[in-house]
Amino acid sequence: MHRHWLRGLGWVLGVLVVAGCRSPSGSQPPKTALIAATWPEEKIAAAHAHYSAAVIHEMNEEPEAALQEYYQAAINDPTDESVAIDVAERFTKAKQPEKALEVLKPAADWPTSTGEVWAKLGTVYAQLGKSEQSLAANKTAIKRSPELLAGYQNLYLTYVQNKKPDEAAKVLEEAARQEDVDGEFLITLSELFSNLGTTVPAQKANARAKSLALLNRAAKFENMPPPLRLQLAEGFNAAGDYAKAAQLYLELLKRLPDIPLIRERVHARLTDIYLRDQDHTNAMKQLEAIMRDDPTNPQAAYWLGSIALDDKKPAQAVDWFKKAIVLDPQLEQAYYDLAVAQIELNQGTNALQTLQQARQKFSQTFALEFFSGLAYGQQKDYTNALRHYTAAEVIARATDPKRLTEHFYFQLGAASERSGDLVQAEKYFQKSLQLAPNFADSLNYLGYMWAEHGTNLTQARELIEKAVKVEPKNAAFLDSLGWVCFKLGQPKEALGYIQQSIGLLDEPDATVYDHLGDVFAALKEPGKAREAWQKSLGLEPNEQIRKKLESGKE
Repeated sequence: MHRHWLRGLGWVLGVLVVAGCRSPSGSQPPKTALIAATWPEEKIAAAHAHYSAAVIHEMNEEPEAALQEYYQAAINDPTDESVAIDVAERFTKAKQPEKALEVLKPAADWPTSTGEVWAKLGTVYAQLGKSEQSLAANKTAIKRSPELLAGYQNLYLTYVQNKKPDEAAKVLEEAARQEDVDGEFLITLSELFSNLGTTVPAQKANARAKSLALLNRAAKFENMPPPLRLQLAEGFNAAGDYAKAAQLYLELLKRLPDIPLIRERVHARLTDIYLRDQDHTNAMKQLEAIMRDDPTNPQAAYWLGSIALDDKKPAQAVDWFKKAIVLDPQLEQAYYDLAVAQIELNQGTNALQTLQQARQKFSQTFALEFFSGLAYGQQKDYTNALRHYTAAEVIARATDPKRLTEHFYFQLGAASERSGDLVQAEKYFQKSLQLAPNFADSLNYLGYMWAEHGTNLTQARELIEKAVKVEPKNAAFLDSLGWVCFKLGQPKEALGYIQQSIGLLDEPDATVYDHLGDVFAALKEPGKAREAWQKSLGLEPNEQIRKKLESGKE
């Protein structure tokens, strides 16, 4: 009983099929009448007897005695290669390759032997370190049974191990030229081409093309058993044809047995594909299916939270991240992402509590310190924000300098400015711009900071204009440009930019209306100035604006 389609399934094998396969299905090994007639009857009878005895020993849980009887059955009748292969596998598992060789050699020497026994012989020779004999046996396997993949596979692995990539590629090319082969042959061969592309980078593009061609040939086979269909889907996924992989995975969900581990794997694969395509809707459907099958799956809960966070749904993200942490308190990243969601909801206190829980469970990390800085900054506790940002910088310099990005130094600069340290703030913004000269947030913030304090006004305008060029519809940047124009004594030009800013605001902003009031005052339009200041004061209490209204002056 040959089960070629079971090979190469990796993790699926342990779930979908019962491990172990023995060619003989009864107490007597199968044999054709033609071959039986060419071997002495007394030897055949002895083989049957030994085989029956082996089965009895095995039923009585006497493995060593059973193995010896199987050995005698194979030795007495080398014409039955299915028995020889089965017994050889038993000796291989028992770490007795010499015995396996004793069984296989006579079977391979029999005139009608097939490529299967020669391929097995090649494997045993390789285990014994006999490379030349192994190569010769596998080449014979290919000649005897060109539709059998084992010989090609063994040769390929031998050449790869001996650092002969050209020979390895030739073997796979020869296998790919075979026409009368089944779906399993094609799928497994595609995996070998994928392996070649990984092992030999120069072969990557060609190997991927060959792999996809083989998978497309295999896909034409109908009535393919689900395990092999799953292997086909995995192949398309690995080769980058995600559309075909997704189609196969979806079909498999209707046909796969109700085994949670397998269904979860398929849902996870589909989730990866959908997330790669930014298809959050279908990704969430797959993750929710995982949660229905396994409500205690922390990874699925975590990814549902991640998608919600990406989709600007922080409240949903909080719920999913909290569930993920309950299901797996050691899921460290969930704490940091939960804190981010809480910060987006203006729940700085909750975020700090979450991060404190992480601090008690895990070692100090860049993420822990950085998000603590964000949370304190939201609470306008800039002293503590800077303390944590500085700690994050020290950790990153020592462990992962790539984390020290333009975004990181922007946050340091903003916290420094808000704490009143303008010199340090300028230093951090300049550092941010050294890393990314067109980073609009730092361009705008530094330019606005200079404008607000009346310094470097010409340079400030240049910076803000660059920011507006990057994001021409950014209301905050347009307000900054208007404000620096005002500071440069150009109120007419300032008015246009600030009015554009107001037109783009998602919601009214007190600072922008304050700026508008100052511009109208400079343009000698006190009524419009008062109206703008009143709107600003209605949005946010401000003593300076109140004084402007009372005095009628700027």
